[in-house]
Amino acid sequence: MSGAGRRLLRLSSLAAALLAWQLLTSLDVHLWLRFEQFPTVGEVAAKFAERAATGPYWQDLADSLRRIVTGFVLAAVLGVAVGTATARSKVAADLLGPVLEVLRPIPAIALVPVAILLFPSNEQGIVFITCAAAFFPVLVSTRHAVRALSPVWEEAVLTLGGGRARVLFSVVLPGALPGIFGGLSVGIGVSWICVISAEMISGEYGVGYRTWQDYTVVDYPGVFVGMATIGALGWLTSTAVERVGRRLTRWLPERAPEPARPPRARKAPATKEVTAA
Repeated sequence: MSGAGRRLLRLSSLAAALLAWQLLTSLDVHLWLRFEQFPTVGEVAAKFAERAATGPYWQDLADSLRRIVTGFVLAAVLGVAVGTATARSKVAADLLGPVLEVLRPIPAIALVPVAILLFPSNEQGIVFITCAAAFFPVLVSTRHAVRALSPVWEEAVLTLGGGRARVLFSVVLPGALPGIFGGLSVGIGVSWICVISAEMISGEYGVGYRTWQDYTVVDYPGVFVGMATIGALGWLTSTAVERVGRRLTRWLPERAPEPARPPRARKAPATKEVTAA
């Protein structure tokens, strides 16, 4: 399918979802799920137009984006560094591995009390939670990607006189980039989940805080505006990470198109043998 056809298919899918939402809510459908309490697409669109014309909406959006970018960049740097170290050094794996494996199952949102006690401001605590959410996906993906590299490449560089730094920056990190960006794509999504939750719990501004405030005053169109904003921001940041990953890994061979199957030959109709009387 061509690029234009795929874009048309995606737009059609989104339009069909919005149409189904409008029909279910405007007709007050009540089967097992209760759609009569949901705002319609028109009500949410009107509320969005109202919010978009005010400064606080864009200020909340900028605040959430700043927290995400700060925490995610810190997580990317730390995750790649620690993941590479634990994959290539037995000493680092023995020192850091047990502590990291104990901390890894703890949900990042469960660190809200720790952040409140540890940091002097809510802003720093939310950035810490965002960083913790993205750190472990990046760490694990980097560690597995580095361990999966063929030792032949490293041996070739060493044979040609390259040192450890040359091996690291010319072989290890470029070779592990596809796996690293897989972890970054997962990490940015998890970061949005946790930063919105942290804003709802202990924030004073941001998209998550505003969405929770709308819920407390029973402004359901405002709640859906916040949800749509969160979804759009998550989609944009995930797309940005994936595009950066594709640009940095352009040296990878593209997947060859599948060869066309030859048409199946038709069997000749069976003929009856004529026997002489």
